[in-house]
Amino acid sequence: MKTIDLFSGCGGMSLGFQNAGFEILSAYDNWEAAVNIYKENFSHKIYTMDLGDEKVVEHIKQFPSDIIIGGPPCQDFSIAGNRDYKSKRANLTISFANIIADVKPEWFVMENVYNIEKSPVLPEAVKILKDAGYGLTKRVLDASYLGVPQARKRFFMIGHLYSEDGFLNAEIDDNLSVKQMTVYDYLGDSIGTEFYYMHPRSYNRRAVFSIHEPSATIRGVNRPIPEGYKKHPADKAEISENVKALTTKERSYIQTFPEWFQLVGSKTAMEQAIGNAVPVKMAEFVAMRIMEYKAEIGNRGKNHDELREVTI
Repeated sequence: MKTIDLFSGCGGMSLGFQNAGFEILSAYDNWEAAVNIYKENFSHKIYTMDLGDEKVVEHIKQFPSDIIIGGPPCQDFSIAGNRDYKSKRANLTISFANIIADVKPEWFVMENVYNIEKSPVLPEAVKILKDAGYGLTKRVLDASYLGVPQARKRFFMIGHLYSEDGFLNAEIDDNLSVKQMTVYDYLGDSIGTEFYYMHPRSYNRRAVFSIHEPSATIRGVNRPIPEGYKKHPADKAEISENVKALTTKERSYIQTFPEWFQLVGSKTAMEQAIGNAVPVKMAEFVAMRIMEYKAEIGNRGKNHDELREVTI
């Protein structure tokens, strides 16, 4: 399936879909630091463009595609910050929907934070997509049940022209893991410690985790253990018990980027790009479910044709 990735970031969605057998034709983003990482890891072209500009549609139409994927910027829907549903970034969700409605690929996938379900922007985007003829599957998925060692919840909206709403639910439900993946399940002892530090959003939250549980959500901030850190009641160990902060590369592993994936730029930019990315295995899971559904409707059509030939 020929694929275009919008708001591609450093390439988590692209790599996941590529791993599932999709052919990425081109990618688009407007953040130079992420674009530079993307260029290091993919052979196809990535364009630095403002996807809020209506002129971008004509550029995208150069690449006849079966599916458009993407994660519009999510900061203004995030539980972590001040929500501003009328901001330019929030409007990029509407831009994504308008691009889909104009280009009309057979399929699309949009990813965002799960809090988008509480925003007034989502119904507006849904109306644009329904009016364009798409059946929609809307799900909040937990990455730790999809082969990712991280309890990261994300909203996915998958569209297919002329399908019924909820068309992909069975494929998703049938393939969820029965248990959450832990860091140890995925990485074994490779990070060299049983307990590690992840800088919390606030010191009301714990910061010391065990490899025998899923990681908390990897964010765009990675700081060393502060001097005089006081143990949170929920921390899995005392700081003195061989606890270490994860390296940039180790954080990329928890996002399921492979070892060969090249990270370039300043440490701050690399951490932000990793934190913003869709986990590779999460994207791959969604891509595989689309492939299964596509095969199923193909077989349904084949069986219908065979029945018609017998009847004739």
